[in-house]
Amino acid sequence: MMMHRADQLATIRALRAAAPYIRLYKGKIFVVKAGGAVFGDAAQTRSLIEQIAILHSLGVRVVMVHGGGPQLTEVTEAMGVPTRMIAGRRVTDEKAIDATSMVLNGLINTRILSICRDQGIDAVGLSGVDAGLVIAHRRPPVKLKPTDTETVDYGFVGDIDRIDTTVIRKHLDNGLMPVISPLSADERGQLLNINADTVAAAIGAALEAEKLILCTGAPGILDNVADSGSVVSYIDLAALKRMRDEGKIVNGMLPKAKAIEDAIRGGVRRVHVISYAAPDGILTEVFTNEGTGTLIVADTKALTPAEQQPAG
Repeated sequence: MMMHRADQLATIRALRAAAPYIRLYKGKIFVVKAGGAVFGDAAQTRSLIEQIAILHSLGVRVVMVHGGGPQLTEVTEAMGVPTRMIAGRRVTDEKAIDATSMVLNGLINTRILSICRDQGIDAVGLSGVDAGLVIAHRRPPVKLKPTDTETVDYGFVGDIDRIDTTVIRKHLDNGLMPVISPLSADERGQLLNINADTVAAAIGAALEAEKLILCTGAPGILDNVADSGSVVSYIDLAALKRMRDEGKIVNGMLPKAKAIEDAIRGGVRRVHVISYAAPDGILTEVFTNEGTGTLIVADTKALTPAEQQPAG
């Protein structure tokens, strides 16, 4: 296909505009987390991996962490195991933990790796169980609020004790891209389900990643959950807490907000919440000032004027 002169000029302008970012991020670590919903759509899955392939080819050291919630719900319900979500987190019983292993480590992880092969990415599948990457303990029954009289038992759900990045760094140093399932285990080898956002944030902090990119079904953090057009372009941790206290962050965004806070306090410089359905959403967020979703930092006073432009 022959490119018209106007298209050529537009391409050159885009490359010139992206060049400073390419120089800035070459050799840096990005942790990209994708929710399971994207993997239910073949075209969106391929688009996501294509964008990651571009980052990888430009020298960004990408670590991908994936969820698989919708697929897990489908499998467990077919097994006759009802799905129970509390405050955006899944309750996992003995049958559900076996299904979790099948879906995350088998179906989703392998599907991603196959597309990575097609895109020329040398990717390797891992889980939190591999080489002690994620060591966790079973979450004890907890009260969701201090005023609650009853506790909630999440079952075989884990809370992270530590991250050992050795296996990740070895793969990155050899030019490979780790694709990580959030399934983990305790010291005795008991499998534990951990929220993928939580795992991605902990890995990002342990790697001192330049960016944590959360690809979600929402276009970003919304000022009004009923209005998809109310995307907050940039925000800091204090404002994020205010939104949570005001009830503007609900359901599945609650564990994301906690993961964002943990990541930034742990040393991740920038966290981005974007929609996996946005055309070239990752590339737009990374290589333009305007971005497409929500940028979260420790303090917005440290942002440059260019970074404070509203999302396009």
